[in-house]
Amino acid sequence: MAFTPVIPNGGLAGWSFLQRTMDRQEEVFAKSPDIARDIEYFQKNIQNIKTLDDLMQDRKVLKVALGAFGLGEEISKGAFVRKIIEEGTTERSSFANRLNNPDYIELAETFNFEAGALALSNADIEKISSQYQRQNFEIEVGNVDETMRLALNFQREIQDFVGQGLSENAGWFRLMGSVPIKTVLEGAFGLPQEFSALDVDKQKEILSDKAQQAFGGKSIEVFSDQAAVDKVTKDFLLREQINAGPSQSTPGFAALSILGQSNSGSGVGTSGLFNLLLSNG
Repeated sequence: MAFTPVIPNGGLAGWSFLQRTMDRQEEVFAKSPDIARDIEYFQKNIQNIKTLDDLMQDRKVLKVALGAFGLGEEISKGAFVRKIIEEGTTERSSFANRLNNPDYIELAETFNFEAGALALSNADIEKISSQYQRQNFEIEVGNVDETMRLALNFQREIQDFVGQGLSENAGWFRLMGSVPIKTVLEGAFGLPQEFSALDVDKQKEILSDKAQQAFGGKSIEVFSDQAAVDKVTKDFLLREQINAGPSQSTPGFAALSILGQSNSGSGVGTSGLFNLLLSNG
């Protein structure tokens, strides 16, 4: 029987429930036959992978290798994946670096054949297995509520960017290479759809200014503070909840509907009452 995450509400209420039950839900998910079988195969056979050809020819191992970095859908793009891994990340002009996607870069750094044979420690194997499990859990969450998946991804992946000593510009440009993280930041900062059409330098300037206003710093290092990460997550979910409009799971929905009708001529619309309920919640 396939595992379906339990998320009884959308928005902040759903997020709060998911956070409270995360450990238990992930524990149940880890026992899903497909996930358990994939991880067992990977752990038994990864030590047999010595060359890039070995990796590319064993699709079951490759499935976990790619899935651990959120790249499971790339498994059919053999030449593309090979080029990412083959060129590594040492040279700034390498394929992975030019793509400016942190997931590709991390894949190439982990599966590094530049020194000859691949050498992964037991800790590396456990980390890849854990990441594969978590990535697939987030996919299942997304099948129920995509905003929750984006929020989970942001909470996890933002930590990969901070603490690396990157300059302000380099940090933002690398972060902007992650579409899911950029989506959450745009939502949390209330940026319009037209934002993505701006020149990338202008986008960077706006994002750093928003970070300065919200957290007192223009560098992505502001996200080394978990409180900042949590605020962005909650602001994103709240804006998404407001944009979606009230649902039957919204506290006071029935009263809100009645009030919305009775106040239709008073200049206070449903959205205004909804915001009022949220502000008093």
